[in-house]
Formats: sequence, structure tokens, C-alpha cells
Amino acid sequence: MLTVLYIILAVLIFGFLIFIHELGHFLTAKLCGIQVNEFSINMGPKLLGWRRGETDYSLRLIPIGGYCAMEGEDGESENPRAFSSAKWWKRLIVLCAGSFMNLLTGFVVTALLFGLGGYVMQTTRITDISPESALAEQGVQAGDELWSIDGRRLFVRRDLDLIEGRYNAADCELIVLRDGEKVTFEHFNMEKREFDDGAGGKALLYGITLGEYLRPSFATVNRFAAYECRDFARMVWYGLQDIFSGRAALKDVGGAVQVVDLMVQGGKESQTVSEGVRYVFYLGAFIAVNLAVMNMLPIPALDGGRVLFLLIGTVYTAFTKKKINPKYEVWINGAAMILLLGLMAVLLVKDVVTIASR
Repeated sequence: MLTVLYIILAVLIFGFLIFIHELGHFLTAKLCGIQVNEFSINMGPKLLGWRRGETDYSLRLIPIGGYCAMEGEDGESENPRAFSSAKWWKRLIVLCAGSFMNLLTGFVVTALLFGLGGYVMQTTRITDISPESALAEQGVQAGDELWSIDGRRLFVRRDLDLIEGRYNAADCELIVLRDGEKVTFEHFNMEKREFDDGAGGKALLYGITLGEYLRPSFATVNRFAAYECRDFARMVWYGLQDIFSGRAALKDVGGAVQVVDLMVQGGKESQTVSEGVRYVFYLGAFIAVNLAVMNMLPIPALDGGRVLFLLIGTVYTAFTKKKINPKYEVWINGAAMILLLGLMAVLLVKDVVTIASR
């Protein structure tokens, strides 16, 4: 029964994120005076439909997407209120609005989770340090706040785990904040040593207790929600780096089915249903930021690719007084969409096979 609950919750979250993304395009298009021909939730055959003013609204069968169809979006149009006829900055706002709404959603959900006490807010301040720690031997003190490692900023306790392995642990630059002043350690050795793990055993640890606990307040909750969303975006960036550097293979990349499976498994492994629901919403916030970042990558068929074409076309027109033929963008976006759908199909099959083989 819980499995069904978490599956339904995950699907609803996905559907809402797509809806809020398209709503961003829709609202900004209306505000910028661009004609919207249709606003659809989901894809496929129409279940419900109505018309208000110049726009058709529809609810469709397959919960895998949605769209905001604007006049002149994919080519020239004689309509003075077409997307292609709008000023370049208006088109830029409309194209970026979907990702902004996803980012805003991730921030709001994360802030609510922190505010409701679902997650602990911990700083990077060292509250205790063992004299046998390599950090203590090199001059780090209790009360210091870890600021950055090799230029990678640390905001919250989890950041140390996030960027671990992405710097030369034996020779890095460590910056700490001590009494409001930055102290820089050059050629620092972030060596782990054997310490008690708190469970009666031994483990390789830094020998520090990191992270003071903060009581929720409006300012603190919003600050840590911003830190968390920044980390979500940084995780996406690190993931892309791993893919293109070869550190991650196709088997490490998952699609929507795997994400739903993670939500379900994490929810079921939680001690209580309320904790499971909070976990699912936490992953939902991560996915929202993930969608915002990924969709703004300068790749054809994504909003980021369309922004790139818009900026190139605007600069080209400013210098030559001519417009680039829109058919080239349509061809490139079409080809990229086919490749993107192919990748989604491959990930779908891989996810299904992986889950079925467990």
C-alpha cells in the first residue's frame, strides 16, 4: 500500500513540475503580449478542453509532459503578437521563465522542509577537533569555519562530503574563517586517520566534529534553502563533468523511472510515513532544480538552446540588419529532439530492466 502511495506521489510531483514549468512560459507570454494558442497539461489524446479568449486549454491523457504553444514560436508569422515578432528581451524572458519557476519551486519546497523541521541545518563550523587529527597538526582549530577547499566553497556540513574526491586531498588549498578573518593554508593535507566511528568500531575520518545546529528562523530557513538549492545545481554540474570526463558510464545515468524508483525505495525505508513523504518531497525539490539547470543548457531542443539561438540571431541582426532564416533553427531543434527522445527511450528501457532484474 505504501508503495502505491509513493508512486502516486512521485508521479504527481513530476506532473506538477512540468505544469509549473509550462505555466512560467504561459504567464510571461501573456504579460509580454504574446498570443498563446494552446496551454496543455500532459500529452496525447485530449480528455478535457475549453477555450477562453484566444487560448485553448486542455487536459490530455499521458502524464509525461505538457506544452505552451505560442503563435509564431517555430517560425515566422504575420501576426503582430507572434512570439517571433516580440522584442528579443521579451522572448528571452519567456524562454527563461519555465526554468525559473522550477528553480523557485525547488527553493520553496526546500524552505518548507527546513521550516517544518524535516531536515537539520548545520554550518561548516568545527565544534571539536582531535589533537591526533591531521587538520589539528597543521594548525586548524576548534571554532574555525571551513570556507573553501581548492576554491570550492563550502556552505553547509554536507558540502564537505559533496566535494570530497574532487580535490587533491594530499595537496590542496584550505581556507577557514577564524574570528571573522580568512586564514589560508597552502599545500594542505586533508588526510583521514583511524578514529572511533561512534558505533564501537574504527573508521577513516578527519577527526573533527563539524556543524553547529541552528534554530529555524525565517532568515535562517531561507538562507539554508538557498544553500541547498545551490548544492542541487552543483550536483548536476558535477554529474555532467563525470559523464564527459568518463568517470560515469551510461549504467550510472538514470531516467524518470529510476527517479520514481528512488523516491519509492527511500520512502519505504523511512521509519515513518511522514518521514517518507518528506523524503519524497526533498527529492522532488532536487528534481525541480535539476530540471531548471538541465533545461537551460545550450543544447538544441531545450530552452537553453533556444536562448542561444535567440542571442546569436539578435547579435547577427544588430550587425547585418538581416534575420537568420528560422528554418535552420527548426531543423536543428527537430534533429536534437529526435536524439533527445532516443536517449529518453534508452534510459527508460535501462531503468525498467534494472528494476526488473532486482
